[in-house]
Amino acid sequence: QVQLVESGGGLVQAGASLKLSCAASGRTLSNYAMGWFRQAPGKERDIVAAISWNGRNTYYTDSVKGRFTISRDNAKNTVYLQMNSLKPEDTAVYYCAQSLAASTSYSQDAYHYWGQGTQVTVSS
Repeated sequence: QVQLVESGGGLVQAGASLKLSCAASGRTLSNYAMGWFRQAPGKERDIVAAISWNGRNTYYTDSVKGRFTISRDNAKNTVYLQMNSLKPEDTAVYYCAQSLAASTSYSQDAYHYWGQGTQVTVSS
């Protein structure tokens, strides 16, 4: 059974940075694309960023381009999301997810395993 555990969330002021981590157990991440999603109160869960199995291809939703960076360390079975210049509209629960495919996808349907989420709150 795959377990994904996110960490690194918290309460910060606008303009600050946070780095989220997603550690996997029970299954290697190495062969699969990974994604970060977020869900704000009253809104649907949406893609934030995705990364291919080898890290060579990445995808970012428009609102985070230039501010967020997704990366992975397959040796540590961990995926990261570096978030800089945070804005109040970035406030959400952030989830990591593992795809069943090697290539990136922005569709939630491509992701089979999900973490429990970590709260990120950005105050103005």
